[in-house]
Amino acid sequence: MTDDPYEPERAIAGTGMGGAMDLATSEGVTLEGGTDAPDGGEPTGKPRSLWSDAWHDLRRNPVFIVSGLVILFLVFISLWPSVIASGSPLKCDLAKAQQGSGPGAPFGYDGQGCNVYTRTVYGARTSVTVGVLATLGVAVLGSVLGGLAGFFGGVGDSVLSRITDIFFAIPVVLGGLVLLSVVTSNTVWPVIGFMVLLGWPQISRIARGSVITAKQNDYVQAARALGASNSRMLLRHIAPNAVAPVIVVATIALGTYIALEATLSYLGVGLKPPTVSWGIDISAASPYIRNAPHALLWPSGALAVTVLAFIMLGDAVRDALDPKLR
Repeated sequence: MTDDPYEPERAIAGTGMGGAMDLATSEGVTLEGGTDAPDGGEPTGKPRSLWSDAWHDLRRNPVFIVSGLVILFLVFISLWPSVIASGSPLKCDLAKAQQGSGPGAPFGYDGQGCNVYTRTVYGARTSVTVGVLATLGVAVLGSVLGGLAGFFGGVGDSVLSRITDIFFAIPVVLGGLVLLSVVTSNTVWPVIGFMVLLGWPQISRIARGSVITAKQNDYVQAARALGASNSRMLLRHIAPNAVAPVIVVATIALGTYIALEATLSYLGVGLKPPTVSWGIDISAASPYIRNAPHALLWPSGALAVTVLAFIMLGDAVRDALDPKLR
């Protein structure tokens, strides 16, 4: 027995035998997962959250670094394409049709005499815009609908599940051929709207399952017992712990939407000239693949690298947020 006075800053930890033992504050932090102390000294910082742990792993992942640099470069040329490509992508000279590389045209010219390099650089703007906006729309709509259905359950959850089953049965490319064939607009909005329309069920189902899992945790039950409102439980307790799978799937899906836009444009129902798009350029260069293969290979290569970069980024984020999948 000691005569030391009781210190209120000391933490109480339950023992395995149902009793209790006193722990100093520093020891409590260590048990909660605080940062390692050098040479057995005091902990040097607060416990890391899921997001700080994920960022700590991502910074050391070469896949994330490489894919991130590629994506940053794509975003840069999407915002300021004139920095690395002079001239207009719509300026063509039939006298130079199907010519190979030359001064000012390192990628050569296509069948209409347009500079393939300039069009490839400017095509990144359209692809990145469509991919980002479609992903944001799908993520927001799917997360809201799926999260609410998973949290409240009941008839609304059953109805949403049946609706998502119907959308999953619709072939994406066939749906695009049917829906976009009647659209005459030359903007990107019909294509983005179509992707959101057919893409939200996947995010919705993932968000629903994640919310159902999160709401069964003890901290949510404790908040409910303390009288927390539904909105508070959703925004403060469930959403931060259920959003990780949505972020992973949305990141991978972004590359898929870029490829889908190129596919629909290649088939003639997506973006239309004079919009500059990799899918349009690939479609226009296909008949001349024997005489001018460069006009097809460069936009195809840019599309493949872009889709691969986003898929690699999504895989890296998935591994960081869920180490059990490594």
